[in-house]
Formats: sequence, structure tokens, C-alpha cells
Amino acid sequence: MTDLKALIAGYAQPGQVTWIGLRPARRAQMLSVGQVMVTDEGLEGDHGRPGKRAVTVVQAEHLGPIGAMLGQGAVAPEVLRRNIVVSGINLSALKGRQVQIGTAVLSFDVICAPCSRMEEALGKGGYSAVRGHGGWCASVIRPGLIRLTDSVIPT
Repeated sequence: MTDLKALIAGYAQPGQVTWIGLRPARRAQMLSVGQVMVTDEGLEGDHGRPGKRAVTVVQAEHLGPIGAMLGQGAVAPEVLRRNIVVSGINLSALKGRQVQIGTAVLSFDVICAPCSRMEEALGKGGYSAVRGHGGWCASVIRPGLIRLTDSVIPT
């Protein structure tokens, strides 16, 4: 029988960065970029907050279910206002772990709960549709460069 600690530490494959977005100011339109420098405070060019919520990350696999709960297709990543979209790895399984993305290392600490703007952005029921699918907030352990297609690897 495999020990629970080993099961929790395991993963099937590395994830991959599929989209990167910056919020230059509160309520400003998201800017899609091909790469971003991660500093001790968060992402260069992003108005986010330092600390446990310095970087926001969501799974690409959750964009479809959010849209399905609203009776539409997959939600565009910029609508959710998260910084990084990754695919191929379960972010919930990375809670409390350090994860290398590109040359940066992040720690997935806090669920990224939806804000009231989801009703404005997605319409009636938008807030509820994002609940449980909004991704994770991460703190910066080691600054570095993150690019599209970089691997997402638990350390």
C-alpha cells in the first residue's frame, strides 16, 4: 500500500502555461503577454498585491465548466482577470506546495475566490459559476521569468 504522503506528492505530468495576462491598473483591460518577470512583489506590470496573493493562477480546464454553468462556451481567461492559465495539472493538488514555473518558484497558498465583478463580466450567476473554479493565489518564493509554454512542476 502506498503511503498517503507519497500519493499527495505525486502528479501524472507537469502542467504547461497557456496564457499570461497583466492588469496594469484596477479595472483596466487585461494585457495578454508572451512572458513576464516575476519579482518579489509579483508580476512586473501588474497592479496585483504582494504577499500570498502576488500571482493568480487558474486551470485552463476550468474555463469550460464556468461557461457551461452560464449556458455558453468556455470563458476567456481575461474575463476572470487571473494572471496565468495553466493546463495539464491539478492546481488544487498543489495547495501549500512550491511550484516552479519557468525560472520562478511560487507557493500556492490561498483559493482565488471570485469577486462581485464576475456578475458584471459574466452576467447573472457569474459569481456562483466561478466559485470553486477561480484558481489559486500564489506567493513568490523565487523571482524569475515565466513564458508561454513553460512547464509547471511541483518541487
